[in-house]
Amino acid sequence: MTIDEVVLLLKASQATGLTTLQEIVLRSSWEGKTYTNIASETHYGEERVRKVAAHLWQILSDFCKEPINQSNFRQTLENHHLSKAHQQLVKEFNKAATAISLEFPNGPVSLNSRFYIPRLPIEELAYAEISEPGSVICIKAPKKMGKSSLILRLLARANSQGFRTVTLNFQQADKAVFASLDKFLRWFCVNVCRELQLEPKLNDYWDEDMGSKVSCSIYFQQYLLSALSSPLVLVLNDLDWVFEYQEIAGELLSLIRTWHEQSKGVEIWQKLHLVLVYSTEILVSIKLTQSPFNIGLRINLPPFTKEQVQDLAQRHGLNWTNGINVESLMAMVGGYPYLVRLAFYHLVGKGGLEGDLEQLLQQAPTETGIYHEYLRQFVLALRDEPELGDAFYEVINATNYVKLEPALAYKLQSMGLINLEGDRSTPACELYRLYFRQYLKKSAKNSGCNSTATFDKKLRSEKGFDLFE
Repeated sequence: MTIDEVVLLLKASQATGLTTLQEIVLRSSWEGKTYTNIASETHYGEERVRKVAAHLWQILSDFCKEPINQSNFRQTLENHHLSKAHQQLVKEFNKAATAISLEFPNGPVSLNSRFYIPRLPIEELAYAEISEPGSVICIKAPKKMGKSSLILRLLARANSQGFRTVTLNFQQADKAVFASLDKFLRWFCVNVCRELQLEPKLNDYWDEDMGSKVSCSIYFQQYLLSALSSPLVLVLNDLDWVFEYQEIAGELLSLIRTWHEQSKGVEIWQKLHLVLVYSTEILVSIKLTQSPFNIGLRINLPPFTKEQVQDLAQRHGLNWTNGINVESLMAMVGGYPYLVRLAFYHLVGKGGLEGDLEQLLQQAPTETGIYHEYLRQFVLALRDEPELGDAFYEVINATNYVKLEPALAYKLQSMGLINLEGDRSTPACELYRLYFRQYLKKSAKNSGCNSTATFDKKLRSEKGFDLFE
């Protein structure tokens, strides 16, 4: 059994399910942590942790028909397989729970959702790093890969430790904010204060003779951080939006690096814990000694593995034990969390297609498929950027890989449309290759017709009207 199967079995078999502490004790013990470690991390008394653990070992001993304790817990359970009766118990539990909690995969997965798949050891590394004074965590992944869900849990962990938390989304900034570095940094400071419910006092600390970067640092050090009695976790989300403004991006990134370096010798800067979230590589020319991307903890969120997709299927009540269905689904959509979750939502939801995965996959790259509305958003985006559309056309029609101009490759990667290994671009999944070939096919044959024109014609013909008017 895996630890997820152990947890599911106990949730299904106990009338009251599992408490949060019980699940923490199980997962932490599986990782080899001591009761003292668990008590310290959870802020529970060690005696209580021991009592909870003793109760769990007794329950598991009854299941396995042999003594279970902390020292043999993992070794014993890994060698056990769920009996048919226990498999049925878990299946019925999943079906009942799914019927109650099925949720459309839109936005971050909520903290109490049964459909969140742990990204181990990523979470544990991030939890440990966020607790370090003056820490910097860089989280990079294409859109719809699970960044927001991870950040939600990271912030929850920080809040449980008594930290203050602020999230700035640069996508929300007006274009005028990027008119100059000074205007941008003032917007930056004001919005952090607003989130902390502090009165902005920019004029008391800003001095144009010293420059906006120095003024911003003084504002943080002498006012903002000084006003807080606990550490501050500051999440800079959608940092890619700043990358579009090279001068501002370079100055901001070097400023962040400076703050981190100051935390080594100035105690108050140790209160600032930074999380940088972005979807693509930065093309801004910046020295390695000024970049924040080569310090702290760097996280690249990967697609789901076969085991994680199998786990998610089980959580949806799907009896995919032989692995064939998982392989069929991943052959079409890879391990991309959103695409996988959307498939499961339609397979088990109201009017679902359970037992007819083949039909879902046949329709997937067509106008009648479950992904059509989602994929049309990319059609619109590629229509607005013909050069990007032509670059993607090259990728999906190549027999091997394509070497694209870096700016185009990074943009397509950030959208989640391609995989990028070094300078080699390939389609992110077979779904994208099959779907977009329908719209880009004519572009290769007609030199006077670019890919976006083909997009327009194809989409207009679908419903008999112009979708872009």
